[in-house]
Amino acid sequence: MFRLFTRLKPLDWLLICVLAGFVVLQVYFDINLASYTSNIMEEMVKPEATTGSILGVGGVMLLFALGSMVSTIIIGYIAALVSSRMSYRLRGEIYAKVQGFSAAEIDKFSTAGLITRSTNDVQQVQISVIMLLRVAVSAPVTAVWAVIKIRATSIPLTLTTAAWIVLMVAGIGIIFGIVFPRFKIIQKLTDRLNGVTRENLTGLRVVRAYNAEDYQEEKFEAVNDRITSTHVVITRVLGLMMPALMLIMNGITLTIYWYGAHLIGTDANFNFAALVAFANLAMQVLSAFMMLTMLFIMLPRASVSANRINEVLDVPFSITDKSQTEPLMREKGGQIEFEHVYFKYPGADGYVLEDINFTAERGETVAVIGSTGSGKTTLVNLIPRLFDATDGAVKVNGVYVKDASQSELHSVIGYVPQKGVLFSGSIAENITFGGNGDEGDMKLAAEVACADGFISEKENGYDSLISQGGKNVSGGQKQRLSIARAVDVKPQIFIFDDSFSALDYKTDKTVRGNLKRVTGDATKIIVAQRIGTIKDADKILVLEKGRIVG
Repeated sequence: MFRLFTRLKPLDWLLICVLAGFVVLQVYFDINLASYTSNIMEEMVKPEATTGSILGVGGVMLLFALGSMVSTIIIGYIAALVSSRMSYRLRGEIYAKVQGFSAAEIDKFSTAGLITRSTNDVQQVQISVIMLLRVAVSAPVTAVWAVIKIRATSIPLTLTTAAWIVLMVAGIGIIFGIVFPRFKIIQKLTDRLNGVTRENLTGLRVVRAYNAEDYQEEKFEAVNDRITSTHVVITRVLGLMMPALMLIMNGITLTIYWYGAHLIGTDANFNFAALVAFANLAMQVLSAFMMLTMLFIMLPRASVSANRINEVLDVPFSITDKSQTEPLMREKGGQIEFEHVYFKYPGADGYVLEDINFTAERGETVAVIGSTGSGKTTLVNLIPRLFDATDGAVKVNGVYVKDASQSELHSVIGYVPQKGVLFSGSIAENITFGGNGDEGDMKLAAEVACADGFISEKENGYDSLISQGGKNVSGGQKQRLSIARAVDVKPQIFIFDDSFSALDYKTDKTVRGNLKRVTGDATKIIVAQRIGTIKDADKILVLEKGRIVG
């Protein structure tokens, strides 16, 4: 967890130094407040004591109490500020890191796991950082300072108090050993719970269509039961801590007063005022250890969360830009070359693609067909570097895609995936997602994709809202908006991964005609199953088991 502190900014470290100063000041006030208890008692028993002298000592105690209160407020404010800034930065870094993930990294962590890490795990770290900043300095300083003071008061009583503290630390160690492994289980189960919930909400229509509500509830209950039972074990173990601490606190108090009474009768230098002062200082020591105990309760889960966050932040990108990238040659404007390309997924034994060779010249339409699992989608995903070829070379405009920058490569490609993806927001925002936001270009793109008809029928037109994932539009409308988004980019290369499957034959033909008319110079790679969609292609690649067989 402490590795995360390396991500703090200079201002944060300055605030922590200020916080440490106020912590020392607070401890000074608290320790002296305990010492003044004996002072006021000694003042009260003096024959020459007056109301004014007693009020004078009491006034000093009041000032110490106010100083401690102000210091505590400032410490709390700074701790909250630093922890909030840290969590803000962590969420931003996780989000930025995930933005650079390839499909391989996404599959490694899972979508639900990444959501948990950027929300629940960051929150656990934030809460623990607040406690750490407030306790990590104050507890040791309080303990050491108070021990020095009580040691000067009575060594026998100090040793007695130390024995109780050792007993308390041993108990905390046992509890720590029991709950720490379960905190790891809790976070993994939280991932699973989020995954099941997300899966159920995403596929709610299918669940209802197949009367599978009971089956989905059983899946949810299984995970819910596991996470609940684990929580119960942790809560029961931690529930023993407070009674144990209260027992130790009362035991220390009883021991101090019992043994202190004996010392009063045998030691002329030890009186009741000294006993009360010692008891107050002993409570300061115990309070310091109790604060550390609360920290130890929270740190195990925070450590698990911090490790999970570091896993995301430390994972190397499988697809990166070279330090010196080559500019894509504009004069070739859309040429694609595959030279003896082989590809297999990470951890797989066999190749998905083997010895793929073809060239798509500028303005050509190349269709890719084949049976399910033949590698069609994998092939087109190598062009925008969603994956990198295992062997061989993929070139765009004569430049190896690994030698070009990803941002420049993506700027010349209009990609329409197999499953249309829409984002929450307006129709206009979805169409201009990768373009320049020009209204004329947006409407032309919608017209090319035959989306202008249903858009104009909506009450708010292009300002109509799309729900998350495009749940409030049909499959065909979703595909047409996805095609319009690609057209709005004005790319040199279009990749259509089975992107006409939800369109009727007439709309399919119209969209392809519009694309040919408006984007004639652009190269088009089309993955399709319909013969009508690909019959006008300049080249047709037939894939079978990862090889071009025709």
